[in-house]
Amino acid sequence: MNKSIKTYNDLLEEKQQLEVLLNAQRELIRYDMQQLKTEIQPAIKAVGLVGKMFTKDKSNALLNTGADTVIDLLFKKVLLGRAGWVTRLVVPYFLKNVSSHIIAEKKDTLLQKVFSLFRKNHNGKTPPDPDPASTRKPDTNGTV
Repeated sequence: MNKSIKTYNDLLEEKQQLEVLLNAQRELIRYDMQQLKTEIQPAIKAVGLVGKMFTKDKSNALLNTGADTVIDLLFKKVLLGRAGWVTRLVVPYFLKNVSSHIIAEKKDTLLQKVFSLFRKNHNGKTPPDPDPASTRKPDTNGTV
């Protein structure tokens, strides 16, 4: 870069050197950006958790209503019954918001569990366990 360009070949050599330098700088920037992404990841997760505490997921209204009712009964009335009014107001608010996001993430398994409680056979009894061998107890000599 510091030498003077006198011929066309000198110009081509300088161009090639500058392109190599440009590629090296681009690679360095990519590496630095990757390092920044890995270093900032804990902060992004913390912001996501705080965001979940202050916002409510409204995609599952029925499940959220049930969870809100349980939280109101359990926390407002029972566990925080003697706490101050601010605590009785703030703690359930955060619990409702966080529980709505947990419900949204695990909606399928929660619905399966709820429906399995109400599932009946044609004769009115609950269906048998699909794997009866898993419920057998070993006898005294260690065989199943």
